[in-house]
Amino acid sequence: MKSHQTTQTMKPATAAKKLGVYLEATPAEFREGDVSRTRLAELQADPPEWLRELRANGPHPRPVVASRLGISIAGLARGGVTEPLTTAQIEALRAEGPEWLAKERATQAEVRKETVRIKKRNAERAAEADGPRS
Repeated sequence: MKSHQTTQTMKPATAAKKLGVYLEATPAEFREGDVSRTRLAELQADPPEWLRELRANGPHPRPVVASRLGISIAGLARGGVTEPLTTAQIEALRAEGPEWLAKERATQAEVRKETVRIKKRNAERAAEADGPRS
């Protein structure tokens, strides 16, 4: 009996998300068909010029924009940023330093501090629970 190996594929939107690029900015041949896991691995290992260009200059999807600004995706929405931004637009926004961006960065810093505090507390509780037993 012969086993048939089927190629696993994903939709272009999923592949674009994994590559960290804005789907609408990718070439038509990328958007029009499914992407195999092998092809995705090839793109990640040896990105073609269009992928290098998109990663460097954008337009970037919201998760990438939020990350580059040091805020959450929700913070982007609260700041009124709903469209993809290019690297130049992100840099201009940083240079401009609007009040909402400073506020969102402070909020994100507090969230990170709280996450570290909770992680530390949970580790201490786990250590106490695993302590010496009689």
